[in-house]
Amino acid sequence: MDWAQLIIIPLFTGAIGYITNLSGVWMLFNPIRFIGFRVPGLKTVGNLLPRRFQEIPGLIKGNVGWQGIVPSRAAKMGSIAVDKGISKLGSPGEFYQRLEPEKIAEHILATSERDIHTLVEQIMEREQPQLWADVPPRIKDAIHARVRAQLPEIVHAVTDQIGENIDQLLDVKLMVIKHLEAHPELANRIFLDIGDRELKLMVNFGFYLGFLLGVPVYFITHEWHYWWLLPILGTVVGYMTNLLAMSLIFVPVEPKFIMGIKFHGLFLRRQSAVADIYAKLIADEIVTLSNIGTELLTGVRADRTRAMIETAMRPAVDRATGPARAAVRVAMGGKEYDAIRDSVAVDAVDYTMTPLGDQEFNAKQSALIRELIAGRMREMAAVDFQEMLRSAIKEDEWMLYVHGAVLGFSGGLIHLAVFGV
Repeated sequence: MDWAQLIIIPLFTGAIGYITNLSGVWMLFNPIRFIGFRVPGLKTVGNLLPRRFQEIPGLIKGNVGWQGIVPSRAAKMGSIAVDKGISKLGSPGEFYQRLEPEKIAEHILATSERDIHTLVEQIMEREQPQLWADVPPRIKDAIHARVRAQLPEIVHAVTDQIGENIDQLLDVKLMVIKHLEAHPELANRIFLDIGDRELKLMVNFGFYLGFLLGVPVYFITHEWHYWWLLPILGTVVGYMTNLLAMSLIFVPVEPKFIMGIKFHGLFLRRQSAVADIYAKLIADEIVTLSNIGTELLTGVRADRTRAMIETAMRPAVDRATGPARAAVRVAMGGKEYDAIRDSVAVDAVDYTMTPLGDQEFNAKQSALIRELIAGRMREMAAVDFQEMLRSAIKEDEWMLYVHGAVLGFSGGLIHLAVFGV
């Protein structure tokens, strides 16, 4: 027995396993943006390949380079995050109610009074500059006072109507997808914050498993002296270290006891702790009051939100003019009066929703969403909890396994070149 080789080969296969898993984890998350260059004609060639190969981040589609698997799939991750996770944690209506519409209305009122005053001034100067200039200051002050007096009623009506129609106004899935596409680093954080412990274990596990697999590799190569055995066995070691490391994290989904020993996916064992981490990330970065407000005003259903707020705001001018409405309408002309009323309604939409972007207020309200998500996650079935994270990369795991196989094959060739058969 060659004791030197018995030590060297397992150490070498352990190093292969470690490097395989370390580089595999790096490839999952880095770089956040594509790094590489375009090759003319490559896209045409790439289109002839099977669809699975066309989806390798940055290697096809006319480019040579790399982008992390997770950030390159930010849109898909957002879709899966909603389908497998967020949608099971709460509906748009539940999220909105947890944000406390009454406090939202109070915040809008507290920050909008000055803006509404400016808005009325701007609209009147734009639509009826001469008439507004001729209005005595006392009358102007009275109009502004009446607008301020009715503002609470209008704002509460708006926040109530948003709550009643939130499922038709807000598409949470598209909101999450757009946000993750714009901020792919958040897709990374979902994994890195939640699975930091498991990812480190996966890297270290690569060495231990590679070392153990190196023992049979030694006996096989010691028995049969074929030069091609080391590269082939290195391929198996590289592939298996990634495959088994991934299984160690997620399998089995439900706890199983074999000879009194508990077997359970390492990630799944930490469901309660992970719930708090995931809830904080989603509540602070993704399902925020600010993002909801932005989606309501700029999303695919923004026209519904704007129409609803405009409908609530149009009576504001009528109520502001009070008993003198008929006289004002005659003095201005019916069309001009209606134009001003419509302008107030249209322009007030952004003024009404802008306060939702206040960071301090968002921080206070996010704690409520965090509490809801964390509580629901702790109660999730194990299979749903596992899908929430793994589904986003499951289709792309094969790339990690192939990556391990290629490194293992290369390691076998290096060992062959350095130490011989």
